[in-house]
Amino acid sequence: MSEFGDLRVSGELTVPAWELSEAFVRASGPGGQNVNKVSSAVQLTWNVEASSLPADVKARFTKLYGSRITNDGRMILEASEHRSQPMNREAARKRLAQMILKASIRPKRRVATRPTAGSVRRRIASKKRRGEIKSLRGSVESDD
Repeated sequence: MSEFGDLRVSGELTVPAWELSEAFVRASGPGGQNVNKVSSAVQLTWNVEASSLPADVKARFTKLYGSRITNDGRMILEASEHRSQPMNREAARKRLAQMILKASIRPKRRVATRPTAGSVRRRIASKKRRGEIKSLRGSVESDD
């Protein structure tokens, strides 16, 4: 476990360093001798429920990424795309910041609108045409 510093998400959102914990593990996949010796992959762990983020951001984060959050409320991100620890650490932190930033954006409220009279007329007319086409598909009478 090691600490890196506060994670700056946006101008007003920051995740304090004490909320994040990092563990370095061996990366899987190809890499030759290096992959067997060096623990370059990073597991970044962040407790969503106990974080200092605003409640609405936490709720949206949980809704967006609930399937990736463990039962005890922790988000575990693993980064192993680079060969060096610092680059993987930065990649994991950047990915978490992007996820939090996406959750911080409030969705726009949908304004209910009514269809225009012309669009209703066109829809009904097309349904009638379609119904007529289908009614002509009746069974064929035999001449026996």
